[in-house]
Amino acid sequence: MAAAHDVPAGDGPDVRTAADRAPARRDERPTRADADDRPARGRDDDHRPARGRDDDHRPARGRDGDARGRAEADGVWDDGLIARRVTETGPAVPEFVQADPRPARSLPVPPLAYDGPLRSRLDALRELVGLSRTRLDSRTLAEAGRVLDEAAARRRLSGQHTVVAIAGATGSGKSQLFNALAGVAISETGVRRPTTAAPIACSWSDGAAGLIDRLGIPGRLRRRPVQGPDADPQLRGLVLVDLPDHDSAAVQHREHVDRILGLVDAVIWVVDPEKYADAILHERYLRPLAGHAEVMFVVLNQVDRLPGEAADQVLDDVRRLLDEDGVALGEYGEPGATVLALSALTGDGVGELREALGQFVAERGAAARRIAADVDAAAARLRTVYATGRRAGLSEEAREEFAARLADAVGAVAAGEAAERAWLRNAGRACGTPWLRLWRWYQDRREPPTGRLPVRTQPDEEATARQRVEQAVRMVADRAAAGLPAPWALAVREAAVRGAQGLPEALDDLAARAGLPPGRPPRPGWWPAAVLAQASMTILQVVGGLWLVGQIAGVLSPNLGVPVLLMIAGIVGGPIVEWSCRIAARGPARRYGQEAERRLREAAAGCGRARVLDPVASELLRYREVREQYARVAGAGTG
Repeated sequence: MAAAHDVPAGDGPDVRTAADRAPARRDERPTRADADDRPARGRDDDHRPARGRDDDHRPARGRDGDARGRAEADGVWDDGLIARRVTETGPAVPEFVQADPRPARSLPVPPLAYDGPLRSRLDALRELVGLSRTRLDSRTLAEAGRVLDEAAARRRLSGQHTVVAIAGATGSGKSQLFNALAGVAISETGVRRPTTAAPIACSWSDGAAGLIDRLGIPGRLRRRPVQGPDADPQLRGLVLVDLPDHDSAAVQHREHVDRILGLVDAVIWVVDPEKYADAILHERYLRPLAGHAEVMFVVLNQVDRLPGEAADQVLDDVRRLLDEDGVALGEYGEPGATVLALSALTGDGVGELREALGQFVAERGAAARRIAADVDAAAARLRTVYATGRRAGLSEEAREEFAARLADAVGAVAAGEAAERAWLRNAGRACGTPWLRLWRWYQDRREPPTGRLPVRTQPDEEATARQRVEQAVRMVADRAAAGLPAPWALAVREAAVRGAQGLPEALDDLAARAGLPPGRPPRPGWWPAAVLAQASMTILQVVGGLWLVGQIAGVLSPNLGVPVLLMIAGIVGGPIVEWSCRIAARGPARRYGQEAERRLREAAAGCGRARVLDPVASELLRYREVREQYARVAGAGTG
């Protein structure tokens, strides 16, 4: 089979590797098995344009091609994409043992399993998104939704494979490193830029088709190194993806890189001595992905170009830049990015990378760590809308102040004072002298009664009461929203404003119904005795007066002393009784007024609580719920 090409066969000009362009030796001419092998390559090769004289330069296959042709003729496993072994003119790469024939069947692989803490965090993130849909816009929750979707999609796929992408800038040698790790010339290398036009995948074992499908890599760009069952076991389970240049001038190439980097389990960043400090690499990729350090390799390639100790100096500078980007380094046994120096051309350091990569793949934990890092990144982006580090809520002091403002707006104090005056007036009417009661009756006939709340207030009083209600609502909304993130503070204020609609009218009706009760205020038990005493004083005045009139008329014998004493006792005793009753009525009148004020205050507070405080409390409770879920997602408590 031909080597991998950046431009698919049949879709563009024929682009071949250096090995393809090398002239075939006379003793390695194509055999009949090679001719039989051509139809099995798929539809792309069927439409390959005639090459003319270039056909003489196809890579020699020898006995490997004969074995592969016989395997396909016998119906054994071969998808037509087996990577051929590099010729002697190609780069120096390890050779693989010829693969044994295997049946064409797909063995089931177990799906990925997340541990308990990660499952809990994903469940909390799902609950968090559900609780926040009506409070936050879709763009704010888009990243969290993507993480949930990708976590669910990855969980359904193989847990025995680790997908690792090789990314790098133009000319960094990532395709050369890809070929060195694969052991064969799979990805094209050369001076043409960009060389890699589409991602190429190479899988070391079966069962990775679903993972590669998820990356959107077509079948013609999927490769398998020619290996035996026991060859290169340390990379078993690895799916290696060679990406286009992340700084390519072609927009489509950069889109491939950005899309696949969001789907792979780990990434190997290949840098070279010239562009390892490139701003595009650090600002666009390494810095935003700093939280993914545990699933990241940073490889300084082309160290063979550096003289003496320059390689160590450049590698130290790479570590310094990574530290400035916030990328934790996996040194001294701590989790973090693995930083290595190598030369894919000479093979120096490739074995160390292969060993580190094999250990990384054998752990089978890269996919879960990648999802955990994605959850961390999503939590960091959402922190401003869920946590502010300040205490949030509505204090009891704020509730009491809100109730007091409503009571002031509804006139609870004035209502209590009016009730107290009404009680005193009733006591004065019951216990006052007949002449004073007659005078008060005459005044009441001329003027409306005072001491009661009118059912309808004046326009200026209504405007003042409405302003007080609005001010009270603004106050409680500001107190409740203090310390909340902006979206939840806005939701609290909107709930308070909705509840305040119609509140002044409701308070007016409440004042009319909960004000003074109909009829006269209740009378204490001593009132009958006071009324009898006042009546006695009146009788004394009347008896004394009639006695004097009878004496003046000559009906009775003259005796001024007794009737005068009776009249004086009645005249002086009546006010004394009235004054005593007034003193005794102050306590009950005050209690009666306080009861009326309390009743109106409670009614106003109940109305305000039902219309304003309860909706605000519901928003605060919802925020506490999402904050608890966010704390689970973030893996720590929030302020």
